Order: sequence, then C-alpha cells, then structure tokens
Amino acid sequence: MEYTRKFTEKLSVEQVKIELLNTAYGNGNTFFASLDPRTLFIWYAYFGIFPWFIHDVKVLIGMFVFMLITTYMAKISPLIIVILCLGLLGQGGYLLIFSLFFGGNWSVMLPLLVLTVKLSVISLASITVFCSMNPEKLSNGLLKIGLPGQVSFSIAYGYRMLPTLLEEYHHVFQSFRLRGKAPAKHGFLYIKSIAYFVKLAMLSFYPLLLSTAKRARTTVEALETKGSMYGFNHPEVKKLKLAGLKMKKRDYYFLTGSFLYVICLFILL
Repeated sequence: MEYTRKFTEKLSVEQVKIELLNTAYGNGNTFFASLDPRTLFIWYAYFGIFPWFIHDVKVLIGMFVFMLITTYMAKISPLIIVILCLGLLGQGGYLLIFSLFFGGNWSVMLPLLVLTVKLSVISLASITVFCSMNPEKLSNGLLKIGLPGQVSFSIAYGYRMLPTLLEEYHHVFQSFRLRGKAPAKHGFLYIKSIAYFVKLAMLSFYPLLLSTAKRARTTVEALETKGSMYGFNHPEVKKLKLAGLKMKKRDYYFLTGSFLYVICLFILL
C-alpha cells in the first residue's frame, strides 16, 4: 500500500507540472546545457537520422549504450524516461501482436528488437538534446540557424504554455466531474468507469481549445503592440539577441569525440 500511495502521488497533476517545469528549466547546470545550441543540433542531426540506415546490431547496441550515458549526464526527468519506455513497449508490443495475428511466427522478434533499439537511440538522443535547452536557448538556436523569428518564438512559447495548459485542462476535467454523475457500478473490468472518464477527457478538450485560442489572440495583440514583428525581421535586433551564442572548444571536442566513438564502433565491431 505504501508503494501504491507513492506511485499515485507521482502521477498527480501538480507533480507532472513540476516535472515539466524541471525538464524545461531545471537542467541548466549540466554539461549539455553549457554547449551551444548549434552543437546540439548537429549532434542530433546524426544520431536522430543515421540509425535508420544502420543494420549492424552490434553498432546499434554500442550507440544505445552511448545514448544511455548521455541521457544520464543530461539528468533527464524520470517521468520522461517512463513515458519513453511505455511508448517503446507499446510500439513493439502491438507490432508483435499484429505479426502473429496475420500468420507470422516468433522469428519476427529479432527484427522488432532491432527496430526497438533504433527507436531507443533516436528517442534518447531527442530527449538528451531538447531537455538540455531551456525555451529561450532553443529559440535563439533556431533563430541562429536561419529559421524565421515567428517559428522560433512559437516553439519557445509552446514550452512555456505547456504547464499552464495542463493545469487548465485538469480544472476543466474536474469541473465536468463535479457536474456529472459517475456510474453507480464499475462494471466488468471497470468498463463503465473507464468509458465515463474517457468521455470526460474528450469533452474537456473543447473548452481548453476555446481558452487557448483566446489566450493566443491576447498574446499576439500584446506582441504586436510591443513591436515583435520589427524585432523578428530586423538584422540589428537579431544580432544583439544572438550575441551570446558562440561555439567554444568544448563544443568542438564534444562533436569530435562523439563521431570518433561512432567510427570506432564501425571499425572494432
């Protein structure tokens, strides 16, 4: 019962919001947070794409071990790791079930394991990179590599709004529960209760969408009043905003070390 209580506390909305804020802003003292955003983009461009074209299982396992080390160094939130593991298990599980259902046999396990390792490498690289940059740093990095100012700002704004939207969705969901009537009996395998909560979860999205649209309009009007379009498109403003971004020796050392490790995997394995 004690373990159940602790697990339930970890799943509370407030705890999820705290974990999201820690993910966005709480990793500023890690090694990856000290790197230039362009360094992380280059690093992710390789480890997020090339695993699809690698079929050597030993090399993939070596890359997976490297991703585990980088994830540990980045101090990723346990909530993100749990969500990642559930997603990978669900992806491999339903593919295995469909393969067996349509006449396959257990020999499909090996290709599915290889696919799972590839997805794990790419997913761990993703969370290592994007959990190591706060919204402002991510926005500046995207602006530095040439993305329009509106795009980079939208991504940073989405980071900032996510905890607020989660809390607002929880309030809407609870208001539906207060005004609704739960099933008197749970039914077989809690089917009635599950159907009731799924219905409330779907209905809660509509007020949230209306609130988000209203909030976005207010934000756009405030930004236009402050001259955001001028800042997005004026070179001098961009230069001043991005003056702090500079690739240093540790950036080059990190990129060189990472690619030397991959080369060693291909040569030795």
